[in-house]
Amino acid sequence: MNQLTRKDLILLALLTLFWGLNWPVMKIGVREFPPLTFRTIGMLGGVLVIWLAARLQGVSLKIPKGEVLTIAKLALPNMLIWHALIIIGVKLLSSGRAAILGYTMPAWAVLSGLIFFGDRINRASLLGIVLAMSGAALLLSSEFQKITGQPMGTLVVLIAAASWGLGTVLMKRSRIDMPVIALTFWMLTMTTMVMAILSVVLEWPQIRFPKPVEWAAILYNAAIIFGFAHVVWFRLARLLPPVASSLSVMFIPVLGTFSGAWLLHETPQWQDYAAILLIVAAMSTVMFRPRSADVSS
Repeated sequence: MNQLTRKDLILLALLTLFWGLNWPVMKIGVREFPPLTFRTIGMLGGVLVIWLAARLQGVSLKIPKGEVLTIAKLALPNMLIWHALIIIGVKLLSSGRAAILGYTMPAWAVLSGLIFFGDRINRASLLGIVLAMSGAALLLSSEFQKITGQPMGTLVVLIAAASWGLGTVLMKRSRIDMPVIALTFWMLTMTTMVMAILSVVLEWPQIRFPKPVEWAAILYNAAIIFGFAHVVWFRLARLLPPVASSLSVMFIPVLGTFSGAWLLHETPQWQDYAAILLIVAAMSTVMFRPRSADVSS
């Protein structure tokens, strides 16, 4: 397992903070605004921020010969499916519950490695899968039990998390020779074009000019989430084993839940707290065990 430098640890801490706070920010943005359009505008801003950052750093955005299809294959699970479905899930669920379900992703990463690449799963990773899936099942049953529940929202977020988990594994196994910021730029650019089409086709009657609070949420996503967090995440996803890189940010759903309660006055239920404990326990199966027990691939 590669070691995180001090710089990586600082970036990881900022990533956790920014992504955790973004769950209630996204909820604010899509309360009255069409979700796919919200995501598309934020992505467009993110493309511009990353392009400017690359220019200032003198990084070439040139795509290596024959790698366009590879970039598209990485963008599909890591960007398109994840972002399209997760923003719909945030619209349907509380921001905290969406965050908890979204971060079942590490379990899906392990399963993807097993199913598609024949990775071996040790006991600790298997326990992590069971704990994360138990938390997801608890929240799903809670949504079915509520008269006004949104089980479809739960299922949509779980599919998004599964896609992101597969994308994390593919990112780790990618041997594409280009800077992370350039790879992120092109994945985001491809995704933005598809999202723009989906927004027009599916949300045209609802599209309008954003309100000031919606603009604030869009700008936060453009500059902080797409312009910074995604570049950092893809760096870590390529640097570390899939399970370690994904479970290392499992504090995000905790922050997402409590920031949602603070900013949006959401009231977490006992199922939310139980699911948080289960998923944080899943994190500990990787983060607090001997290095020799890392997943083999």
